Order: sequence, then structure tokens, then C-alpha cells
Amino acid sequence: MTMDEYFDTVKGFGVLATAGGDGKVNAAVFARPHVMDEQTVAFIMAERLTYENLRSNPWATYIFLEEGGGWAGKRLYLRKIREEENEELRREICRRCDYSRYDVRKRFIVHFRVERELPLIGAGEER
Repeated sequence: MTMDEYFDTVKGFGVLATAGGDGKVNAAVFARPHVMDEQTVAFIMAERLTYENLRSNPWATYIFLEEGGGWAGKRLYLRKIREEENEELRREICRRCDYSRYDVRKRFIVHFRVERELPLIGAGEER
């Protein structure tokens, strides 16, 4: 199953972990990534701590726990490659997103290269 198929069909819960240039860590609940291609994913984010951390440190980890009990899921090790403020693209890749309940001024599409993909539990096979 491709990464696009996986995140399009499997339901679950995700957390994106980052650290700032000072080494202080942060973890935040994030929706499933938007799969741009098999090596690139994107997240839509506001100017909050996760975004600020990525300005000084491009590395992040996304943990996805599948619904249904047990420990099935994925760990994606990510490196930020670019960001953009593109409202048209944001609407295109996130047709079901409703940001009306959030008080944010700007939303960024932050693109990451998937450096490594592992199962949630165990070493698994590297990609």
C-alpha cells in the first residue's frame, strides 16, 4: 500500500514532534499528512510553537496510531524542505478542513521529505 493510500484510508490519531534550536521539545496533535508524493508530505500549520521550532530546526517526527486498539501505525522521520503561504493550494489539498473555529492569522503549508519510515512498534524494514 502506498503512503497516499494508507493515509487516505486508515483512520487514526497523529502527533508531530519538533525541537527548537535551543533543544526544547514540543509535541502537538496534527491531522494526517497531505501526501504530495512518496517522499514528500505536507502539514498545514499556524504560527505556533511547532512552526516556530521548524524555523530553527528542520527535523521532526510524526507518529500515527491507527484506530482499533493495539499498536499499529507509522513513524515518519521528517526534514523540512520548504514552506509556503498558498491559500489556493491549501484549499485544494484540504477540502474538508474547517479552520473557522481557530483564531489564526496565517496558515502555512510546510513540506517535508520523508527521511525514514518505520512501523509504530519495532524496528521494521527501512524505506
